[in-house]
Amino acid sequence: MKVLIDTDPGMDDALAISLAHKSDALSIEAITTVTGNLPSDRTSANALRVLDLLGADDVPVAQGPLVPLGGDYPSDPFSHGSDGLAESHLPASRRDLDPRSAAQLIVDTVHGEPGGISICALGPLTNIALALEIDPDLPAKVEQLIIIGGAFGATPYAWSQATGDNPTSEWNVFVDPEAAKIVFNAGFRMLAIGLDVATHPAINFRDEDLERLRASQNAEAQLAARIVDFVHGRGYQSYCSLIDSTAVAALIDPTLVTVERVRCDVETEGRLTRGMTVVDRRRHHRWDDLPEIDIAVGFDHARFLDLVTEELCR
Repeated sequence: MKVLIDTDPGMDDALAISLAHKSDALSIEAITTVTGNLPSDRTSANALRVLDLLGADDVPVAQGPLVPLGGDYPSDPFSHGSDGLAESHLPASRRDLDPRSAAQLIVDTVHGEPGGISICALGPLTNIALALEIDPDLPAKVEQLIIIGGAFGATPYAWSQATGDNPTSEWNVFVDPEAAKIVFNAGFRMLAIGLDVATHPAINFRDEDLERLRASQNAEAQLAARIVDFVHGRGYQSYCSLIDSTAVAALIDPTLVTVERVRCDVETEGRLTRGMTVVDRRRHHRWDDLPEIDIAVGFDHARFLDLVTEELCR
């Protein structure tokens, strides 16, 4: 499967890119970078660093805008370290970015393989929204869009692990809710993997997984072990390193995910609710004009951990 990864590296993004590169099921056609965990100039530099680490220096990388569509870039309450990669301090790449904008590279990549490109969006949806400005018919030309975004109430972790800077939101949607609203309403064949499953405690690396990662000579396995040590050292659980990999894993093996189709839209206003993904579950008086999307309501975390550990150590 050919995939374009829209991303904001970020620790968990780095592992997700590594998983996609290692998998025989996927071919990374391009990477576009967005402001999310860090501003897009830094996420671009980190994407190049990770690709260099993987020996994937033939993958084009294009940068998105420095600020979200709404114009304000919120402060992230969670730190990915001074370098954005868990203090791994990978060497700077000598490679140049693709001269195109991220949005243009998305459109060009999809047009080059109409119906044959899946987009895996691991950060805010700014670049996808801007690509829709260039080509409003993009959803019909994309095989599928899988995003890391939202909190839908399928499990308690949708709220207890909230990552946006208010009580109800998830970080990727909170950073650019205007972009998310555009994308949710655009008509993509879309699967949203939210905090409900991506931050479930069962997603934490098991002791045997960490032993394998630490014993491996692979650079990507060593990076994973370093990231886990970093998040543990800050009092967080290791799921923080694996959130974005759930989307890549869902492309590799869709049977990992239990899916529900819902009517859902994005709230763009309100101090308490900006960035909230609102699902209308009412039996009566439901708003049938809300967009329909697929959301992840269950995940086979054990098989997921087997997949990630096996690929990173292979």
